[in-house]
Formats: sequence, structure tokens, C-alpha cells
Amino acid sequence: MIKDQILAHRRFMTDALRGEVDFSRTDQNRGVPAPKMQKPHDPRARLIRLAGPEEWAGQIGRIDLAAAIGGRKSRRHFSSQGLKLAELSFLLWATQGVRKVLGRGTALRNVPSAGSRHSFETYLFIGNVEGVPPGLYRFLPFENQLVHIRDIEEMGQVLGQAAYGQKFVGTAAVTFAWACIPYRTEWRYGLTAHRVMLLDAGHVCQNLYLACEAIDAGTCAIGAYDQQAMDELIGLDGEDEFTLYLAPVGKRAATGEQ
Repeated sequence: MIKDQILAHRRFMTDALRGEVDFSRTDQNRGVPAPKMQKPHDPRARLIRLAGPEEWAGQIGRIDLAAAIGGRKSRRHFSSQGLKLAELSFLLWATQGVRKVLGRGTALRNVPSAGSRHSFETYLFIGNVEGVPPGLYRFLPFENQLVHIRDIEEMGQVLGQAAYGQKFVGTAAVTFAWACIPYRTEWRYGLTAHRVMLLDAGHVCQNLYLACEAIDAGTCAIGAYDQQAMDELIGLDGEDEFTLYLAPVGKRAATGEQ
């Protein structure tokens, strides 16, 4: 699937350089209604309210931006200490928090996205967050809530196996898994969407790196995982929605702690 998409994009870009692509044929320009900005959820599912900026502001450490950028690094060793719910709320705000709904299926968030399309859904494998039972959740940015999807037996081990045996993925307090719904961006940009969606994923994860520095935590961006296994673990069809990026997060391990 990925290979086919790359080849299709290469052909598209070749045609674009030749002036053979008609951008007026996108669904947006054809008058097709914009796709929803957030997937619906089971109304019977358990919801967990997250803290808003006015609540977590006093619980999040302040750090100079230059220090955050200079200290940012990929961290693969985490302590056994969990995250506070306020800290997780802050990380979600930093990576996909909504500032303003613009209408027509677009919204301004705390990360840039081409055309404000924001193709991602944020899934969370939560293992050690204060007040949150372990399991798989999805972030609902417009309600600032978590929705429980299901419990996963031996979740840390299963998650590590799906990440090609990278065991540290399963030792994190929470592992972010961003899934892409391509049509959200294709609706506006056609096949050029596939390029900008990858750029958008980098914006999201970089915000996570910097936000982690403010709570004495660390993360490590991961693109190496078994696509089918990860999609199945989350419950995605692998076509209209598929896993794109992973990032385990945990408190930094003390010097010498593995």
C-alpha cells in the first residue's frame, strides 16, 4: 500500500511539473461537503475529562524555549514514575489542541497543518497515568476528553512486538499513536495531500518533544513498526485510516537507570 502511494505521488508530481494536473477537480472545488474534523465515538464508551490550560498551567514547569530546543533529544529509557493527568492534558493540548473552529471542516490548532485540515487522530496506549485505567484510548480534541476504546491484555508486550521488538515502547507511561485519515486533506489537495500530511506529522511530533522537556519527560519518534499489526492493534482498516507515527512518553530515567 505504502509503495503504491509513493509511486502514485511520484507520477502525480511529474504530471504537475508538466502542467497536466487539474486542481479544480478536487472534492472541495466540486462542492463536496468537507469531511468531519473528528471521528465519532461510541456514546456508551467511558469518557475521561482532561484538564484545560487554566487548570494545568500551575502544574506544568516553565522552561525557556531555547533550553527546550537545546535539550531536546530522543529518549528511550523511562523511570517507573507515571504521568499526572494534568501533564498528559498538556501534551495533548500541545500536539492537537484546538484554538478555534473555522467552519467548513477546518480548525486552528496548536500545530500547523496544510489548509488547517489536520488529518490525524491521536490514539493513546496508556499504561501509567494518574487516574486513568490502563488501556487504549482516543483523544477527542473538540471536547478535551479521552474516550476508552478497549483494554489490551499484556499491552506493553504486545505493543513492543508490533514495534518490531522495540521493548522500550511498552515501558512508557503512555505511547502516542497518530493515525492518518487521508481524505481529510485529499478533499482539498487531491494527491498532493500525501506530501503535506507527512510534513504535518513532523510538526505534531516536534511539539511533543518540546512539551516533554517542560515536564521532565522524554519521547522518541518511531516510524519502524509492523504496519498491519499496529493497525489491527488500534482497530484501523489500514486504508481509509492507518497508523503513521508512534511516540512513547515517560518520565526521564535517572542517570544509570535503564
